[in-house]
Parts: sequence; C-alpha cells; structure tokens
Amino acid sequence: MSPTPANAGRPAYDSRRLQRIFDRRAATFDDVAFLPREIAQRMRERLDYIKVTPVRVLDAGCGTGADLPGLRERFVDASVLGMDLSAAMLARANQAETAESEANAGWRRFLPATLGKAFGARGPQLAQGDFATLPFAASAFEMLWSNLALHWHARPDLVFPEWARVLKVNGLLMFSTLGPDTLKELSGAYAQAEKSLGLAPQRHTIEFVDMHDLGDMLVESGFEIPVMDQEVLTITYKSPESLLKDVRRWGAYPRDAAPQTHARALRDALHAALEARRREDGTIPLTFEVIYGHAWKAVPRMTAEGHGIVRLEDIGRGSKRSK
Repeated sequence: MSPTPANAGRPAYDSRRLQRIFDRRAATFDDVAFLPREIAQRMRERLDYIKVTPVRVLDAGCGTGADLPGLRERFVDASVLGMDLSAAMLARANQAETAESEANAGWRRFLPATLGKAFGARGPQLAQGDFATLPFAASAFEMLWSNLALHWHARPDLVFPEWARVLKVNGLLMFSTLGPDTLKELSGAYAQAEKSLGLAPQRHTIEFVDMHDLGDMLVESGFEIPVMDQEVLTITYKSPESLLKDVRRWGAYPRDAAPQTHARALRDALHAALEARRREDGTIPLTFEVIYGHAWKAVPRMTAEGHGIVRLEDIGRGSKRSK
C-alpha cells in the first residue's frame, strides 16, 4: 500500500521542536516512566521465544537509558548502544551508565569477561540522532530495539526503511509503540469541553498509527514475517490535575490551542469533563493501547540502482515447479 493513507492529515515532523520538548522533559521523565519500564519487561519476555544472538544491538529512542542494562544482561556478548534525539535525555543516560560502571568497578574485576560486559564493562555507549536519519553505517547492527518511542515520530513510514538500512540481513527489529485508542478519555474530554464552549475542535494529543498500517509499512520497508499484537492497559487517577500532570511530563503533546481569552474556561470545562468520567471506584481511567511488533530484515530484492537481485539458490526453482 502507499504510505499516504496511513499518514493523511498527519502533522509535519519537526525534529528540532521535538528535541526541545524532550530536553525540557528530561529532568522529570523518570518520575513518570512506569509505563516504559513495564512494557520493557513484557518485551523481554517476548524475546524468550525468539532465537537471536546479536553482536551489536541498537536501542533506538533510549531516552534516559533505562533499557540498556537489561539488554546487556540479556546479550552478554553484544555491544549495546543507545541512541536518542534529546541531548538532555542522553546526558541523564550517561550519568546513569557512568554511575553504574563506577559502582561495579570494585567487584566486577572478579567476574568472567562475558559477565563483565553485561554489567557495562565497556562503559557508556550513546549517540544522538533522529529515527529517520540514523548516524550509523548500513548493516551496522544485528538487532534494533525500540520501546515506546516510535509514536513520537510523525512519519513511521520513513522510519522503518532507515531502521532496515542499519540492520544486517536477517537482523531482528523489536519495538513497542502506542495505538489509536491511547488517551481516548482525554481526547473525548477535550472534545466535550470545546463543544460546551462553542470552540472549534482541536487536536490535543499526537496522532497514533493503527497496528495494521504499521505492519504494512514494515513489509514495504524491507522486513519480512512481521508479528504484530496489541493490548490495552488502563492507568487510573484520583484527580484531573494528577492525570494532566502526568500527560504533560510524558512529552510531546500539543498545548491547548484555545485563544488566551478562553484558556481558563477550557481548563475548567476539561476538568469537569474528566470528572464526569469517574468510575464507581472513584478513579478516572486513562487508556493506553500498546502495540508490539517484531520482524526480520529480508534479503533485498533490488539493488540501489533498481536492478533485480536473483539469489543462486532460487535459480531453477521455477522450471522445477513447472515440470
């Protein structure tokens, strides 16, 4: 399929704006990172059913580096590198990596070399870059991991080809992202509030891509055997204020688009709309549709110049089947 339908009406991607937003969020991001931590554990459990022994692993969108120790522990012989768009996020990741390395330095010398790697013996390995323009050579990694980061990029159809480029043939891509039902209570409350005030409806959350569209994009981008599934998680809050505070600290959600003269009225109407969504247990729910995906980089069928590639093992198969 063409990438146009999945991205029709999606905002233009502004990497500098996104970087500024996450630079500002870096100091408090770990305070609300309970969801990425939980999803990382569920992704690691999925790895139990996948046979892969990478030499180099890339964590794309590593944030403050929370997933790096687990990846090193899982792949003790691999070099694990973290990459993020935000310099401030990487600075916090570097602090955590350095602190862990120094804390382990005293007793790590007694470990076998392979275990030493798992505990960061190689020191921090971090790089700054954008999803769609990775600062790495082609076929640099055997595995690419990305946990709840892809949805921040407005054009995943441009990201997947770049992820395929830096993976070796038969390399594994494993990622999680958020789907369209994410924050549906907040979107609904905003719509209700704007209608009550006679304001034109605006988008107040980023736009999330459907799981099936992501699967199609993977195939078009040079991946094969994509496996996609999703689950719905609900986080509950005691007040509209605590819900909105967490949403803002998570990252790049648009600010209220109402004119300044309506800002206070919109805020009050939004709080009232969220209050109306309280459940019988007294809490306000917030939905997250979590999408999981993994796929393998396929053997290329075309050269960069557009010429078809025929593998030696495929020669003669057609004539044999026709007999």
